[in-house]
Amino acid sequence: MNKVVTISRQYSSGGREIGKKLAELWNVPFYDNELITRAAKESGYAVEAFERAESRATSSLLYSIARGMVTSGNIHTTFNSLSLDDRLYMAQADIIRKIADEGPCVIVGRCADYILRKRTDLVNIFVMADMPFRIERAQRIDGMPSEKIEENIIKMDKRRYNYYNFHTGEKWGKAENYSLCLNSSRVGIDKAVECIKTYVEAVETQ
Repeated sequence: MNKVVTISRQYSSGGREIGKKLAELWNVPFYDNELITRAAKESGYAVEAFERAESRATSSLLYSIARGMVTSGNIHTTFNSLSLDDRLYMAQADIIRKIADEGPCVIVGRCADYILRKRTDLVNIFVMADMPFRIERAQRIDGMPSEKIEENIIKMDKRRYNYYNFHTGEKWGKAENYSLCLNSSRVGIDKAVECIKTYVEAVETQ
């Protein structure tokens, strides 16, 4: 495999597990939380700052205010005048570009599909799943309490939606933004891995 593969995913759809299994099959690096660790190390910001940035995106209005988006349209923004969240995003984006330049890999989340959009060796995957499948995984794997579990899963998706939309100007989960969209609950995790592997390897032959 000689592609850079990004995995965007609904919460508890199994996207991270799928990405990790693909990386193991292809024997290429896998990046998820590792991106935060590396971005923190190279930028000097704390790991916790990166982790908090996405968690603040639950409310689109509050996230806009937190990022200081209300500015005059005629003012040219400098790096020092950017909000902390924007600086963290830029630091993370730099790491994602460096990682992609290092060779084939699998990257989960972090707007990597948009950040790397100009690359010709890029394959972007979006993984979704039906709610019962996601509820079972959220309870079994993440230990999420059963009380209001569907509401909390939707809230996690909303964070990703708002974070992605604000930083990219695109719509998270919109089919046109991805090479392949796949429902993991219809085929299971292992079959989803096989489907994506077949698709990516078919792309390579074109």
